[in-house]
Amino acid sequence: MFYIHCPYCAERRSEEEFHCMGQAHIQRPKNPEAASDREWGDYLFFRDNPRGLHQEMWVHAAGCRKFFNVARNTVSYEILETYRIGEQTSVTVGTAAHGREGQVDQAHKVQGVRA
Repeated sequence: MFYIHCPYCAERRSEEEFHCMGQAHIQRPKNPEAASDREWGDYLFFRDNPRGLHQEMWVHAAGCRKFFNVARNTVSYEILETYRIGEQTSVTVGTAAHGREGQVDQAHKVQGVRA
C-alpha cells in the first residue's frame, strides 16, 4: 500500500481512497470537425505507457471527489508530485532520474517521455 497527497484536501491518505483515471494532459484535436478518423482514434484509444516518469489523472473517490494529476515513476511506483487539474508538473525526466535519496532510477533511460 502507498499514500497519496490530495492537493485539494491537503491530506496524505491511503491509496484505497483514490482511483487512477489514466494518462493526464491528453490534448483533444484542435479542430474537431476537420480531424481525421486516425486523429480521433489516437485521441480516444491510444495512451503512452512509459517505463519511468508518467503523468496520470486520479480522483479522490472516497474523499473530496475531485480530480488531480500525479507525476509517478512507473518503475518504482514512487509518487514524485501531485498537482491540481490545470497546473503543470514541476517534475521532468531529468529531475525524476535522481530520486529523493539521490539514487538514479530508470527514468533517465526513457526516450520520448512527455513532461
